Amino acid sequence: MSETSPKLRAELAGIPTYKPGKPAAAGGPVAYKLSSNENPYPPLPGVLESVTGAALSFNRYPDMACTGLMNELADRFGVPLTHLATGTGSVGVAQQLIQSTAGPGDEVIYAWRSFEAYPIITQISGATSVQVPLTSGEVHDLDAMAAAITDRTRLIFVCNPNNPTGTAVRRAELERFLDRVPSDVLVVLDEAYREFVRDVDVPDGVEFYRERPNVCVLRTFSKAYGLAGLRVGFAIAHEPVAAALRKTAVPFGVSQLAQDAAVASLRAEDELLGRVGTLVCERNRVVESLRGQGWTVPDTQANFVWLRLGERTVDFAAACERAGVVVRPFPGEGVRVTIGEDEANDIFLKVTEGFRKEL
Repeated sequence: MSETSPKLRAELAGIPTYKPGKPAAAGGPVAYKLSSNENPYPPLPGVLESVTGAALSFNRYPDMACTGLMNELADRFGVPLTHLATGTGSVGVAQQLIQSTAGPGDEVIYAWRSFEAYPIITQISGATSVQVPLTSGEVHDLDAMAAAITDRTRLIFVCNPNNPTGTAVRRAELERFLDRVPSDVLVVLDEAYREFVRDVDVPDGVEFYRERPNVCVLRTFSKAYGLAGLRVGFAIAHEPVAAALRKTAVPFGVSQLAQDAAVASLRAEDELLGRVGTLVCERNRVVESLRGQGWTVPDTQANFVWLRLGERTVDFAAACERAGVVVRPFPGEGVRVTIGEDEANDIFLKVTEGFRKEL
């Protein structure tokens, strides 16, 4: 019998591997992980209690409809239940969106550099990525993105604030862009870092969803809410899109622990706002310190900062690791550094100060 391998889809060849933030080395000199945009705070009040209660039912499947969480989200955002869908983090919902809209011969537009999962989930579907370079200010070039639309375009991601640069597009320019997008092309406003936005001109995507049936908003509990390890996100979209997301969801993908923890987190909003406010103040301190050292730092509306280092990127990341913090390098481009504990940020700033003198 001849030995042949099972036939796999040709689209899987050459798919880039998602690179998670490097963890702190166990037992090594690295003490702080600033590479994954995680929240440094423990779970919000009520979350551990809800998770402990859910743990007693590990032998049962979770509520596949996420009933409690869906009701909570409908009340929180003032939207119909039929306009909601959940998934395994916002990236899981993003993959469902592409599965629902694009396949071989279709195109998906997004800025680059942006969230590194976009090219992966696009190629998995068999669709073609259309990457539009950021402006010199590290912001989405919405005019160029609009010009890139063809009759093959099915979906456009606008990551706002953008990962990894932290920059955000503002209301007027986003509205002009949406006016140029054909009504049969889905625009996904990926707002994983929405809670950290302080620029009043950066819109809440839900405003646009209410007026435009081709706008979908992605949110997650992984960042501000501190539930990165439980994998729960959601989309707000008009009924045809939301229904497609529910069809393409992995059955029982969102665990009962995640559902209950998300509900408890939504009910602890006062504490959430306090924590986010503290992180934003620390973000401002880090940005001001970097600029004071002579670095060019884009205005960030997320819980991280971006330094464009080009060929020095890997060297800088190594220097940070030697000092006791892990950052997220994008070789040849720059580093993304999460705002973490005060002590971690201080170590990072000490490294930048020394590195700047070597440039």
